[in-house]
Amino acid sequence: MASVRAHPVLERYFKGHKAAITSVDFSPNGKHLATASWDTFLMLWNLKPHARAYRYVGHKDVVTSVQFSPHGNLLASASRDRTVRLWISDKKGKSSEFKAHTAPVRSVDFSGDGQFLVTASEDKSIKVWNMYHQRFMYSLYRHTHWVHCAKFSPDARIIVSCSEDKTIKIWDTTSKQCVNNFSDSVGFANFVDFNPNGTCIASAGSDHTVKIWDIRVNKLLQHYQVHSRGVNCLSFHPSGNYLITASSDGTLKILDLLEGRPLYTLQGHMGPVFTVSFSKGGELFTSGGADAQILLWKSNFGEMLCKDPNKKNLKRLHFESSPHLLDIYPRSPHTHEGKNETVETMDSKGRVLPDKGEDICGYFLNPSLIPECSSATVKKKTEDVSDLPSESQRSIPLAVTDALEHIMEQLSVLTQTVSILEQRLTLTEDKLKDCLENQQKLFNVIQHRS
Repeated sequence: MASVRAHPVLERYFKGHKAAITSVDFSPNGKHLATASWDTFLMLWNLKPHARAYRYVGHKDVVTSVQFSPHGNLLASASRDRTVRLWISDKKGKSSEFKAHTAPVRSVDFSGDGQFLVTASEDKSIKVWNMYHQRFMYSLYRHTHWVHCAKFSPDARIIVSCSEDKTIKIWDTTSKQCVNNFSDSVGFANFVDFNPNGTCIASAGSDHTVKIWDIRVNKLLQHYQVHSRGVNCLSFHPSGNYLITASSDGTLKILDLLEGRPLYTLQGHMGPVFTVSFSKGGELFTSGGADAQILLWKSNFGEMLCKDPNKKNLKRLHFESSPHLLDIYPRSPHTHEGKNETVETMDSKGRVLPDKGEDICGYFLNPSLIPECSSATVKKKTEDVSDLPSESQRSIPLAVTDALEHIMEQLSVLTQTVSILEQRLTLTEDKLKDCLENQQKLFNVIQHRS
């Protein structure tokens, strides 16, 4: 007998923030929920009924992103105050501060093993940090506008990022180079993430769309236009078969990726929904928005998860295996190879030097949270970068490359503008011709009557 499909149900809501909710994340054990808000605070909620919530104070501006570490003992947060904070997720909420970027920080993401953290910023850069030593490692520079989001693949070999420059970029964490690029001529992605086994990425677009790409074959697999306003966030179900999206149209949508269609539309927020996330087991999901409320939903997928995608002749994603870096196109020599604009210089002790104007010793304002660095690690770090060319050996400086990219973009815009002007000029000429013809006909009629 066919099973009855149960609908997702709103279980409860949390209210404690004084402004819009920007980010939510479940703890790995599913017992806690972390939220970030425009009110500059983080909050840690216990999912047990009537349990006490904790407010973390430290950021001086809007908190844009929050995430639990894979072990659940730490929380990372990003803020418009240009810093990243690392919190101990207990009732005391002690934190260390990273002077991370030169502009507001938009996202944080732990690697699957918890050893690294990637941050994205409006300073157009992506930075990677070592969590064991709480030390800055390197920056990635190729975007030409604000970077909204950066995420590790499940095996941490790849990073995906999205920017207001209307590109989504794929980065190799070993070579620290951009190995692939997806462009959009209409809108930009507000959020990107990998599916659970890392073969595909999904983007939440400002142009109201949700797109899913297979990064192994550089192919757009699915394209959804189910929202009436911009899509702000998305989250994969742990099975990889479902995707939930949050939009400024005030709704959440659950998409069935195997059948390529929307399943449910959920309405609970008053105003735009900015963030959404499945729990690690997928039995719950949570959402937050402009109404300053956090809604906790029960998925109720039930029997939906029992269907075997291998026996379905449907619109499938390719979930067989995680991609190898060589599987990511283009396989021909990449235009970025041989250049190391994305790698920052390290000093004689194996430490990566920060950008000009940044304080080397000032990344962490709470030294009590910084463990000692072993000499073996420092030596290994020095060996890792010994084969990198110095600034003087680079054929094209980064500033020149960025300037050329900017010029090319401006030329493209100018070309499009000229094309539009030509079309308008043609239309004007046609209208003028019609007017002259009509005027001549009228003149002939008048002459004939006279």
